[in-house]
Amino acid sequence: LALIADVGLVGKPNAGKSTLLSVLTNSRPRIGAYPFTTKIPNIGVCSGYEREFVLADIPGIIEGASHGAGLGLQFLKHISRTGLVLFLIDLHDEDPLRTYRMLEKELHEYSPDLTSKPRLLVGTKMDLAGSGERLTALAAAVAQQTCLGISAVTGYGIPGLKAELESMLGAGEPLS
Repeated sequence: LALIADVGLVGKPNAGKSTLLSVLTNSRPRIGAYPFTTKIPNIGVCSGYEREFVLADIPGIIEGASHGAGLGLQFLKHISRTGLVLFLIDLHDEDPLRTYRMLEKELHEYSPDLTSKPRLLVGTKMDLAGSGERLTALAAAVAQQTCLGISAVTGYGIPGLKAELESMLGAGEPLS
């Protein structure tokens, strides 16, 4: 009963979590070009090819969240109530790999159980120059992870992302 969503969208502020939620679902979260537009999780239902699944847009995670920075403890608690973690990494961050490692560290320091959840790594903003090279470098650095590139603005990679999520979730019941 504690599960709020099949998939939790996790990333730093402005990684594209709310935009992706609006593209994949009928949800209309508040979207802004400034950090911390999302203050509470937004929920949406995605109709896949074989099944529907629920996504939760978790507010942005910052460094130190697991130790109470910002509202990090509240946000991390929401992640523990999802079945699959979808890491969204802005490919125009100064160092996308560092961002991914920071998010992993914050989840682990909050609860080691979060690191055992199924996960998918997604590089966002593929519509911007230089994204392809940064995605390739990120994927090579985390070769043990499935790593996809998307642009929620142009729709690039969205069908593949939906298919991958559906495959990971399976055709049956939601993850628990």
